[in-house]
Parts: sequence; structure tokens; C-alpha cells
Amino acid sequence: MPAANANSSPTRQNGAPALFPRHIAVMVLALVACSFAGNHVAARLAFENGTGLLLAVLCRSGVALLILISIVTFQHHSIRLPKRLGRWQVLLGVMITVQSLCLYSAVARVPVALALLTANTFPIILALLTWGLGGARPTLKSAALMLFILSGLVLALDLPGILGGGVTVTDEWWLGIAFALTAATALSVAFWVTDHKLAALNGSVRSMFTMLVVFVAMIFAGLGDVLPGGMALPQAGQGWIGLAVLVALYGSAFSVLFITVPRLDMARNASVMNVEPIATLLFGWVILDQMIGPIQMAGGLIVVSGIVILTLRKSS
Repeated sequence: MPAANANSSPTRQNGAPALFPRHIAVMVLALVACSFAGNHVAARLAFENGTGLLLAVLCRSGVALLILISIVTFQHHSIRLPKRLGRWQVLLGVMITVQSLCLYSAVARVPVALALLTANTFPIILALLTWGLGGARPTLKSAALMLFILSGLVLALDLPGILGGGVTVTDEWWLGIAFALTAATALSVAFWVTDHKLAALNGSVRSMFTMLVVFVAMIFAGLGDVLPGGMALPQAGQGWIGLAVLVALYGSAFSVLFITVPRLDMARNASVMNVEPIATLLFGWVILDQMIGPIQMAGGLIVVSGIVILTLRKSS
């Protein structure tokens, strides 16, 4: 966080800035989560009005990159990247690129809340990935929680109704869910790389290089016309509004989170971020007129509750 703020507040014994009172930290994290939720709803509005997928990610990552460059410069962090970490940093950037593209691709095809709920199953994939790569085996309680979360996802997606023939969905719907699961997988790999290969690298510097990879990848993808129409400008006023709002919300949430994270006691309070799918459901209903059924809402509640419990167990 900025040195001025650190100097104007009490510090902990290790020199880190004093933690916010818990109710303040919870309010900040809830606001950040709601901003991220609004970013996805704004993205859907932008896509429905002709905005290209690559353009949305390019604008979002560009703003985040500028914020991170400012933070790194202001805090005088060294940006020298050890050679042995270079390939892992590139892999992290590629995974976040894939996650961003796939999540927005899901948002463009299925109700935003369902896309977020599906993508938020990444803790399960991360636990299995960590185990598969030689880490700790999930405990029986953790495995039971994973099954609990998956059962909620089955209800949230209304798979019983779909498989039973009572609910009809399009191929685009299935593709959207596949994109959301791919986003969850990419994010899991990104977290594993961060925790096991890049943990020694300063968080702001690591994130700056990550956003740089995303930004450069979007430029090359646009120049190469990798995704036809990916750099298309909005075709209506609502599209421009959606693009501007998604950039503003993502940029503000990103900067608030990075500036205040040393004072938020994330080990205790990170689970508050799981309010994002709930906020997405509300915003999607109010702004996009997207509504899911009672069974799907119950399934979403199960997913969010299970993830919160799983997060609290890991942080305890």
C-alpha cells in the first residue's frame, strides 16, 4: 500500500501496516466482490451490443497493468525477474489470459450467475491438482465438502431437468459451461504456479508481469485476427456503457484490493469474496433481466456455502 498511508497508521511489530477492524475489512472485501460481479454483468451488456471479446480483455488488462506499474513504481520494487522464474511467470500470465477469455466467453453464452458459480468451483480443481502434483491428499472432510459443492453445482445448472428432458438448452449453453470449467481449471493452475513456483516474488511485481503477458497476448491475438470480431467496437450506446463500466469496476476493484490487502487479514476474511456470485445473481436480474429458478438458486447457495466452508477450513 502507499507509504503515506503506512506512515499515518499504527504498524504491527513486523513493520506491516495495522490491520483494519474486521467490520471494515469485511465491508471493503464485500465492495470489491460486488465490483467484480458488476464487471461481469457489464461485460455481458457489452457483448450483447457488439463488443469484441479480445477488446474487452485488452481494455481491462490495460487498466490493471497501468495500476500495477504505478504501485510498483511508487513502492520502489525491483522488477528484475530471476531467469529460473521466467518460464513460470510466463505460464502464470498465459493461464490468466486463458481464464479471462474463457470466463468472458462463458458470460457471453449463459446467465452470468451460472457462469460465475461454475467457474468458482476452482478450489476443488486446485485441491486435486495439488494432490496430483505431489501435494497433500485432501482429507475426508475436504472430499465431502467437494462433493457437497458439486451437488450444488448440479442443481444450479439444473442438470436433472436437462438430462430428464424437462429443460431444453442449446449447444451454446453447453459451450458456455465448458468455457466456465476451463476458466476454473486455468485459474487453478495459476494459483498452483503462484504458490509453488513464484511465492518468493513480490505480489505487485508478479501481478504486473502477469497483466503484461495478458495485455501483450491480446494485442497479438487482435493483430492476428485469432478470434474473428474479437476487437470489434461496440455497436450501440449500451455497448460503450458496458465496456466503460466493466473497465472502471475491474480497475477500481483491482486497485482497492491491491492497495488495502496488507490490512485486510485475508487469512480470516477471504471467504467474504464468495459474495461475488450472489451479487452477480442480483445484478443480472436487475440489469439484464436474467433469472434462475428456485432449484438453481438453492444449488447456487450450496455452492457458495461449500466454498466458504472449504476456504475457512484451509485458513484455520
